[in-house]
Amino acid sequence: MKLAVVGGGSTYTPELIDGFARLRDELPLSEIALVDPDERRLSLVAGMAERMLRRAGHPATVSTATTVEDGAAGAQAVLLQLRIGGQAARDVDETLPLECGCVGQETTGAGGLAKALRTVPVVLDIAERVAKAAPDAWIVDFTNPVGIVTRALLQAGHRAIGLCNVAIGFQRRFAAALGVAPERISLGHVGLNHLTWERAVYLDGEDILPRILAEHGEEIAGSLGLPAALIRRLGVIPSYYLRYYYEHDAVVTEQRSKPSRAAEVAAMEEKLLAMYADPAVDTKPELLEKRGGAFYSEAAVALIASLLGDRGDTQVVNLRNDGTLPFLPDDAVIEVPARVGASGAAALPVDPVEPLYAGLIAHVTAYEALALEAALHGGADRVTDALLAHPLVGQASLAADLAERLIAANRPFLPWAAGGTVPA
Repeated sequence: MKLAVVGGGSTYTPELIDGFARLRDELPLSEIALVDPDERRLSLVAGMAERMLRRAGHPATVSTATTVEDGAAGAQAVLLQLRIGGQAARDVDETLPLECGCVGQETTGAGGLAKALRTVPVVLDIAERVAKAAPDAWIVDFTNPVGIVTRALLQAGHRAIGLCNVAIGFQRRFAAALGVAPERISLGHVGLNHLTWERAVYLDGEDILPRILAEHGEEIAGSLGLPAALIRRLGVIPSYYLRYYYEHDAVVTEQRSKPSRAAEVAAMEEKLLAMYADPAVDTKPELLEKRGGAFYSEAAVALIASLLGDRGDTQVVNLRNDGTLPFLPDDAVIEVPARVGASGAAALPVDPVEPLYAGLIAHVTAYEALALEAALHGGADRVTDALLAHPLVGQASLAADLAERLIAANRPFLPWAAGGTVPA
């Protein structure tokens, strides 16, 4: 079984390799193709991956390619983990909105829109190449903003499913707190990518969310950066991305007082690359745990194993709404538990969503539709409309100002803004 990783030169890739090595019985890979245009990083990461697999006694080979066509040829699944513009572009995503009094975050708000503008056209081009090189391959998208990117892929007719590590992170955390195997925990997870709530936590089928809140509510609230009183009043557990909505002004003040996350990660990446260059290093460095993306490898292995092995198990994924949340259009991409098999993912029924959450979900879904239009067709007016529709922006003068700044900062990545014509 061959798996291709587009963006394989990422310093995060050894985290994936570690998961593939540990879970080889679940996903018996024979080849892992790392695809990246950056030959230096690709060489360092591939060397590290090979040493890790040999240490683990894993039989898979590691191949490298600088083109999607070469890397994806013959693959049964293709993982997308891209960062167009690298950490430098991310730094702009995280700092430019702060100048206008808005949250600076790479997937949420104005920064998330900037990333979508840069990323969607590239991902669609890659997907077309994958479709030609490996027409039966599944595309698993971990590239942010996952909801918008996955919607673009599905809208273009690709065999794609979006993946995020928020749900599996909660599952593992709750299992550890209870001292039980993760497989015994399932979640009443609902919303959009990076806009979700846990409305139930099931242990062997019994909802124990009230117990979780009673015994661990203070700790959970602290880790989310939210008041414990809010968690108790809601009676649900929001993802940490909800802090950008529930505590917007406090987050802006906090972000203005410290370096961006992009700056931290950039420094971390240089240290990691130096470690990967050392031929004596053949285990995942502890520093990598601070890079983010906890449990992504486990989630990716489970998803690919179910798609290729037709296991029919339940996983939280990003997929078309198709009536699951009746207050959203069918082509919206939602993040909910789904049954996963060879034919793809089918969302499980979801209890009616309370207005407090449904309203925000619908609001952000409308923004995502406009963001996708802006990413596909360009134009300052479309960018402004998307910002105006976002609940973290939502003011006409602010949206116009941010649009102008975002376009100027991202001009090298936007052909239509660099003198090209605006697509129809």
